[in-house]
Amino acid sequence: MQGFISLFQAAVFFGTVIMFGCIGEIITEKAGNLNLGVPGIMYLGGISSLAAVFIYEGSTDTPSSAVCVLLALLASFAGASFGGLIYAFLTITLRANQNVTGLALSIFGSGVANFFGGSLNTLAGRFEQISVPVTSAAFRQNIAPLANMGIIGKLFFSYGFMVYLAVILAIVTQLFMQHTMTGLNLRTVGENPQAADAAGINVTAHKYLAICIGAGICGFGGVYYVMDYIKGTWANDGSIEKLGWLSVALVIFATWKAKNAIWGAYLFGVLYWMYLYIPGLTRASQEIFKMLPYVVTIVVLVFTSLTNSREKQPPAALGQSYFREER
Repeated sequence: MQGFISLFQAAVFFGTVIMFGCIGEIITEKAGNLNLGVPGIMYLGGISSLAAVFIYEGSTDTPSSAVCVLLALLASFAGASFGGLIYAFLTITLRANQNVTGLALSIFGSGVANFFGGSLNTLAGRFEQISVPVTSAAFRQNIAPLANMGIIGKLFFSYGFMVYLAVILAIVTQLFMQHTMTGLNLRTVGENPQAADAAGINVTAHKYLAICIGAGICGFGGVYYVMDYIKGTWANDGSIEKLGWLSVALVIFATWKAKNAIWGAYLFGVLYWMYLYIPGLTRASQEIFKMLPYVVTIVVLVFTSLTNSREKQPPAALGQSYFREER
């Protein structure tokens, strides 16, 4: 039973990071833009939050937990949104290739984040490792009374607030896309920008907002990884990059529906960490288990392509630049 609880908890921690990235990318792709820069954006969100709270915690002897959390979230959203703004400007205004721009953004984001992460580690002093203990503790604080309710408490209430924030964001995003006028307009832009433009919808504004807001939500994945997953430090081992690509894969697995990102993210977490709880596996076998989320995504992609169900297909204009003068 303890092994099952540990696997479940590991899947939740792992899945929460990629769920934020998936939700943000779904919003972006629903507007017709394929942003492959999710790993770089998550990097920008993570380092922005870390830098902001490091400066704040170092400037006072009694840092407030509430201020630390709020500052981390705002800095993360701002830093990640700035990355999204760069992508939007290049692909919408300058009409650059979306795939190339997204890949360049991934490289740019990881480079900038690791540069500043190394600089912050240097500033941290003789230990050569940055630490923001107050902020990290606030992010990792569980629901104390409920977390002590035996197995139920360990399975569902032993996490920081961002685990529940991710689930709420997924539900709100799904409702927004399906039941609000703005959400329907956004989907129209992603499906047929020419028709949306003819109907009086500002295609450019909707694309810019979707990309920047989507990027900001992706940034929450970075701040969760930094503050909760690795406990308020910085690691340049490429883990955020791997999780960013899994977020992109999860978009396909979830068939562009935010509600499916909830269980899909946790399933990816179970598949990725299952090897730790299976005795006698060789190192090669362990790597095969780490590959399972990608294999499952490919299977889903093939299945949805064969079913011809429009609801399970990507937006019709995904990845295509819109030229109004060609309408």
